[in-house]
Amino acid sequence: MDNQGLPNQGYQPMSIGDWLITLIITWIPLVGFIMLFVWAFGDGAHPSKRTWAQATLILFVAAIVLSIIFFGIIASILGSIFSNMPQSV
Repeated sequence: MDNQGLPNQGYQPMSIGDWLITLIITWIPLVGFIMLFVWAFGDGAHPSKRTWAQATLILFVAAIVLSIIFFGIIASILGSIFSNMPQSV
């Protein structure tokens, strides 16, 4: 069968070694976060890595929003508990 008309003809999937290096880079605290933006919005990244970086950034944003909501609820609960405590002289 001839694959000349397909757009993915030159597509090469990332190897396990490429993914391991990618994950190790993302584990470096500040460098990993910056590299996620480079991979997600830069032109030179592999399409699989670009999509993965975009999904990871979306998950980071969701985690931050949920954390803010969670700690806001905890703070309001603690505030109501401590505001109802009797005052000692």
